[in-house]
Amino acid sequence: MKQTGDLNLVKKINKSIVLHYIRNYSPISRARIAEQTGLTKATVSSLVNELLESSLANEIGTGESSGGRKPMMLLFNRTAGYALGIDLGVNYIRAVLTDLEGTIVEQYKVQHDNTVLELALVELKACIREMIRRVPQSVYGIVGIGIGIPGISNGQGDVLFAPNLGWTDVPLQRIIEEEFGIAVVIDNEANAGAVGEKEFGAGRDAADLVYISVGIGIGAGIIIKGELFRGSSGFSGEIGHMSIQHDGKPCRCGNAGCWEMYASENALYEAARHVLNTPSIDMETLLSLAEKGESSVIKLFERVGHFLGVGVVNIINGFNPELIIIGGRLAEAGQWLRPTMLQSLEGRSLPYPRERLQIEFSQLGSRSAVLGACSFAISKFFASTKVSVE
Repeated sequence: MKQTGDLNLVKKINKSIVLHYIRNYSPISRARIAEQTGLTKATVSSLVNELLESSLANEIGTGESSGGRKPMMLLFNRTAGYALGIDLGVNYIRAVLTDLEGTIVEQYKVQHDNTVLELALVELKACIREMIRRVPQSVYGIVGIGIGIPGISNGQGDVLFAPNLGWTDVPLQRIIEEEFGIAVVIDNEANAGAVGEKEFGAGRDAADLVYISVGIGIGAGIIIKGELFRGSSGFSGEIGHMSIQHDGKPCRCGNAGCWEMYASENALYEAARHVLNTPSIDMETLLSLAEKGESSVIKLFERVGHFLGVGVVNIINGFNPELIIIGGRLAEAGQWLRPTMLQSLEGRSLPYPRERLQIEFSQLGSRSAVLGACSFAISKFFASTKVSVE
């Protein structure tokens, strides 16, 4: 039933405001909330009592007095529930459980053979069951599941197109919600990575940033003035499929010369198999060889760094962000990627957009996307009427 502007709706809005202040500024007193929000002390006191009853806030004792009776301080109850974040990779599933402030309490990772959709879904469900088994005792249990996927999804949680997974029109949100009865949010893994870095990593102080996820493919999450930019249809950030060679290698997306054909994990592996004369290779082996000073492997990373820089130039010139964060598996090779990447940037990008730009490799490593996915789940929980209003 559609909400109308009645007293009940006003109460819902006010309760959300009070909860916001407790979440973001605790320990805080009722009087301070009233002062900051403009709500009456009686209204704040009533709403705080409801939040105490729902276990979303706790009283932790008295604070310092500025004259008169000492105020009772309120603390957000971050362990009232837990969020499950999942990074659904092309050949792995990474999951974390966090409390309601994003602190990791459990981690889990499993490899999966993405040959058949049904088998990948079996692995995903098994991963979720394992994390449900591990969740600590709490009032709300798992409040939501956020899943970052390497492709395009819509507002209904359908995976419309994930070329590196080989998925098209998969109703992933419905499948998982029907299986577990928990609210699910589906989003692009680079969007999740951008939010993860903004909330918990290198992007906390940046209003305008671009997070580049470099894995089997390449995607970007774009934050403008503190908000995730999704584009007019919600499909922004597919920068791995911008052409950097007009007549280049054919890509699974149907285009040719896509950036990810030259600067991704797949591009690295293809070159490594040829140089090392081996039918298969993985990132751990390449990193180990580079650490040992294997010059041929270091040159492979440097070549990828060059092409990484070529694509980043387009982002610098096109978006003029204050911060670019390189994340994903390939970011672990940052020490070998950085020199040739910066060389490409200095030689190709316009000087004015580059003047105040910072480029960082992810502080969160492989956890950017899963933490961002947890943030999506937590945000949905607090936006729901069951939590913000009762």
